[in-house]
Amino acid sequence: MFKKLRRYLRDPKFALGCDLIQKHPNWMSDKFYIETEWRIVVGYKLDLKNPKTFNEKLQWLKLYDHNPLYTTLVDKLRVKDWVAEKIGAQYVIPTLAVWESADDIDISQLPDQFVLKCNHDSGSVVICKEKSTFDLNAAKEKLSKALQYNWYSEHREWAYKNVKPYIFAEAYMVDQKTNDLPDYKIFTFNGDPKIIQVDFDRFVDHKRNLYDTEWNFIDATILYPSSKDRVFDKPKVLDEMLKLSKWLSSGIRHVRVDFYIINNKIYFGEMTFYHEAGLGQFSSNDLGEYMGGLIQLSDGQISGRV
Repeated sequence: MFKKLRRYLRDPKFALGCDLIQKHPNWMSDKFYIETEWRIVVGYKLDLKNPKTFNEKLQWLKLYDHNPLYTTLVDKLRVKDWVAEKIGAQYVIPTLAVWESADDIDISQLPDQFVLKCNHDSGSVVICKEKSTFDLNAAKEKLSKALQYNWYSEHREWAYKNVKPYIFAEAYMVDQKTNDLPDYKIFTFNGDPKIIQVDFDRFVDHKRNLYDTEWNFIDATILYPSSKDRVFDKPKVLDEMLKLSKWLSSGIRHVRVDFYIINNKIYFGEMTFYHEAGLGQFSSNDLGEYMGGLIQLSDGQISGRV
């Protein structure tokens, strides 16, 4: 708190930026908003003419890479049909129902366990493990608020701007052996998978481990801490998962393709273009620069070595 206060006093532009981004976000162009948010969060001026790190290049992609396909790919409902057509419906978690309003939610025809979520954002997830104890009113309240919010406005992530919001129910999935749902997030660059992030204990003490495509542990973190003590065996279906990520990310500068492995079967999770909104802190500058070097913004610009 005191550190931020001192910066307010020393840097009038920082103070003005904080005030504008909090009180008048809709008056700001995407470029001004992104540059202002970057300076507030990261602490230095964003160079959009010569971005180098992974996070810097994600800001560039927000502003200048506006492929209409991305709107479909970040839509958690529409992307299911696209994925089924690309790699097969067997990799898609079944959708059980779709509603335009939280008031329309009817769980009477749903199984005893299910998941409710919105298609246009991140975090609006409600899990029902038993109907008899499920607080439907609380779920409706949470999802109704989420439905009214345009996820694009949070960090100017362009791909979400024109997603039509819905609430949907899908099958509840859990691995019978671990009673958990580890999330495998594959960072791809021009259709080439390079780094795998495994998220775990998300609702308790969120951690994530990083691995290369040979399943060697990467001793670095992005936003959340890692845990060397939590050993994840190399998935038996790793090669298949990497192949699927290649097919789904073909022709795209950068996208993170997420999967679940449930009872040794692969299921598609989602596709994300702006990991942590391009604001997640790296513990290693080398990793951030390496991943940034893999994003090709123009012909011949791609670089980076393992």
